[in-house]
Amino acid sequence: MVVVWEIWAIVILGFSQVLANSQNLTCNSSDLRALRGFMDGLESPIDGWWPTNSSSLSSSFDCCNWVGIKCNSNSGRIVGLELPKKRLTGSLSDLISNLDHLKTLNLSNNFLTGPLPISLFHLTHLEVLDLSRNGFNGVFPVSIRLPALEELDFSDNFFSGSIPGICVNSTGIRVLKFAVNSLTGIIPPELRNCSFLNHLCIASNSLSGAIPEFLFQLPRLGVLDLQDNMFTAISEIGNSSGGLISLDVSCNRLSGNLPDFFRKFPNLSRFSARSNGFSGGIPASLLNSPAISFLNLRNNSLDGSIEFNWSMMTNLTSLDLGSNNFSGFIPDDLSSCRKLKAINLARNKFSGQIPESFKNFRSLSYLSLSNCSFSNLSTTLKILQHCPNLTVLVLTMNFHSEKLPDDSFQFNALKALVIANCGLVGSIPPWLKGLTQLQLLDLSWNQLDGSIPPYLGDFRSLFYLDLSNNSLSGEIPKNLTQLQSLSLWDISLEEGSPDFPFFRRPNMSNRGSALQYNQIMSFPPLLDLSNNFLNGSIWPEFGNLKRLHVLDLKHNDLSGEIPSSLSGMASIETLDLSYNNLTGMIPPSLVNLSFLSKFSVAYNNLSGLIPNRGQFATFANLSFEGNELLCGSGRGSACGNRVFPQLPTRESKKSKGKIAGMAVGIGFGTLFLLALMFLIIIRATGRQEVDPENEDGDDGKKEELETRLIVFFRTKGNGNDEKEFSLDDLLKSTNSFDQANIIGCGGFGLVFKATLPDGRKVAIKRLSGDTGQADREFQAEVETLSRAQHPNLVLLQGYCQHNNDRLLIYSFMENGSLDYWLHEKPDGPTKLNWSTRLNIAKGAINGLAYLHQSCDPHILHRDIKSSNILLDENFEAHLADFGLARLILPYDTHKEKREIEVFDPIVFDKENGKQMLWVLEVACVCLNESPKLRPSTRELLSWLHHGGLNA
Repeated sequence: MVVVWEIWAIVILGFSQVLANSQNLTCNSSDLRALRGFMDGLESPIDGWWPTNSSSLSSSFDCCNWVGIKCNSNSGRIVGLELPKKRLTGSLSDLISNLDHLKTLNLSNNFLTGPLPISLFHLTHLEVLDLSRNGFNGVFPVSIRLPALEELDFSDNFFSGSIPGICVNSTGIRVLKFAVNSLTGIIPPELRNCSFLNHLCIASNSLSGAIPEFLFQLPRLGVLDLQDNMFTAISEIGNSSGGLISLDVSCNRLSGNLPDFFRKFPNLSRFSARSNGFSGGIPASLLNSPAISFLNLRNNSLDGSIEFNWSMMTNLTSLDLGSNNFSGFIPDDLSSCRKLKAINLARNKFSGQIPESFKNFRSLSYLSLSNCSFSNLSTTLKILQHCPNLTVLVLTMNFHSEKLPDDSFQFNALKALVIANCGLVGSIPPWLKGLTQLQLLDLSWNQLDGSIPPYLGDFRSLFYLDLSNNSLSGEIPKNLTQLQSLSLWDISLEEGSPDFPFFRRPNMSNRGSALQYNQIMSFPPLLDLSNNFLNGSIWPEFGNLKRLHVLDLKHNDLSGEIPSSLSGMASIETLDLSYNNLTGMIPPSLVNLSFLSKFSVAYNNLSGLIPNRGQFATFANLSFEGNELLCGSGRGSACGNRVFPQLPTRESKKSKGKIAGMAVGIGFGTLFLLALMFLIIIRATGRQEVDPENEDGDDGKKEELETRLIVFFRTKGNGNDEKEFSLDDLLKSTNSFDQANIIGCGGFGLVFKATLPDGRKVAIKRLSGDTGQADREFQAEVETLSRAQHPNLVLLQGYCQHNNDRLLIYSFMENGSLDYWLHEKPDGPTKLNWSTRLNIAKGAINGLAYLHQSCDPHILHRDIKSSNILLDENFEAHLADFGLARLILPYDTHKEKREIEVFDPIVFDKENGKQMLWVLEVACVCLNESPKLRPSTRELLSWLHHGGLNA
């Protein structure tokens, strides 16, 4: 027992001595000066460092106990400086290299900017260097002398130039990360010296050329991430190390047959080659790869059958073959991959029925079979109900014109069910009532009839309901106004799907595209009952849905008044009540809906004053047309001295006489106004008949002929050769403005793609709305706009006017709008890495700065949004629709806000938070209530180029 106590005494005394030594450590004077230099480069102090108001370099400062600093217990020299996620701003001082015993430097997840000091690359003891997720820029030096380096992470910055030949002097490096920068060129051959390299990530840059063979020969390489670059080929793989575990070549420009990675790398467990141009079939060696657990070949041009023996792939958990050209039947033995949790076979040419063996998928959580040619929906549901963990089922665009079965099915775990655009007949079946976990239900674009079952309002978690474009009738169930997930702020919904895209209904504003969401929770809270035969009134209780973003009831037979209580929908962004039989006034309380960005009550029987405050000041005239008794705010007829008191609600039954009297008064008033307008028109016509400018009939015909010609301007976009084209040429080039040629739709009109007789591709905007101008005024305005020429503007190349048609001819942008890439194109958001997005923002600001400050005359855009930022073949930004507010009556201009999330989760997942916060901070300053405190466009450019408000 005594011996035991002696041992404990020795241990405790030894530990106390070590502790005392560590507490007595003081800073080396050279290290202290280096820390002072490091601090001088920062814009704010670090909590716990230097005493307040002290600038002394006294060695009595015990910096070894400061936050983020680690000292050697013997020498007292600093060996570690670790300050991640400290919100540091400023630059990295050259004096940091005086910490010449430093082994670990970690300043990741901060807001540091500027180039790196060259001396940083000469720290001979440095083993770990992590500067990721900052705002550093510049190019890397030719000579890097870090002989002890083992881990280097420069990802998610703004570095440019080429990848340095790091392994010439750092032969022991194990981890190398340069992802999410602006690096160009090829993969340097010096990397062949990285014989200890285990993890190489150079994703999301602009690297090009062929992926070299030597990468696959590195003896210890396990993870290779090359996604989101511009590689065009993979060098033939001869001898390989065989050690690769994870390989990602997604989102490049690779083509040809898939290389036989699976035979070369028997331990490969994760492989992704999505969004390339690979063709041909699946290599047979893949099916003999028991190690593979994650396989993503989505969005290529692969074809042929997949009817192979899948029984060897016993560890496969995720299979994505979507958006290819595979055909034939789904193989029965795919179910032998018992660990499969996610299967995406959407957008292929599969046919037939799903195999009976699918009922054996006990782990399957996500299944998408949309946009194929499968049949027998009833059997499909009978089989899949045996998958106990199925949470997401997407069957869109299959089972053409079949009946939605009303048999009894049980899907206890299902959270998302999408059976849209199938042309299904029948009614909404009672078995859906058993889907108690349902969060998302989409049965749109079918031919369902009958009424909407009230039980849909009883689902506790349902936040997205789309029953649009069917033949449903009857009243809207009042239960839908009681959906808990749309009315209570404290309802939390679980994320339940992998990162596969949902394909919603077609986007009617852009033919051929589809709105895409990658997660259940990325769908906006929505009730879409549009394009049915619903009748009755709009329940005032809809105002209780505080979390609802979209309420679409257009194209029904709804009647009654618009409830003023709808102002309670605090989160509403889209409210469409058009094409119904609504009466009464537009409730003034709706001006309090501060997030409302899309609103329409067109083609009803509304009357009275149109609100002109809040968001209502931004809505286009199209939002109110088709209501002859609406007036005010420059829309419809003038209100004059008429007073429109709030009409009583349908609950009020005591004022019918007053309403009748008011109706009679309004009727007489309307007749009086019509008579007055008739007299004014007659007098105006009389003046026209004696207009001296129209006395010569031949001149009038000549002017009409001239307006049928297209006037082209000499611009940088079309050279100096002017060719004469006619309106007939435009009609031929657009097939008489056929809908198939529509490439855009905005508040100012439709946009058509056209190829002129000389082979030039152009975009033709056909203006909608009243120009409010004579021909010569219109010509003068257009010629003024044509003088606005800048690399970041869409050039106005010409115009044509004939009768009431006003056509503008613009340069054609190969990559469409930013809105299309962010919200509509499948895999579009993943193509736009953060550096590309920031470059687009800089280009847009460049164009805006020119319009506001350099263009003569200055032009205010008034309609900046993602759909008005067009992208050329190099993804350079070009502003569109500038100056169109000068051509349209003031009440036809509007703004639109359609973003739901502040941060795009696709780029936010890549931990771009700091740059995104910069841009958000800039945006907030731009929204200052006082115009004097808003920045100029020149200041915006400076901030975006230098990374922050302190630039």
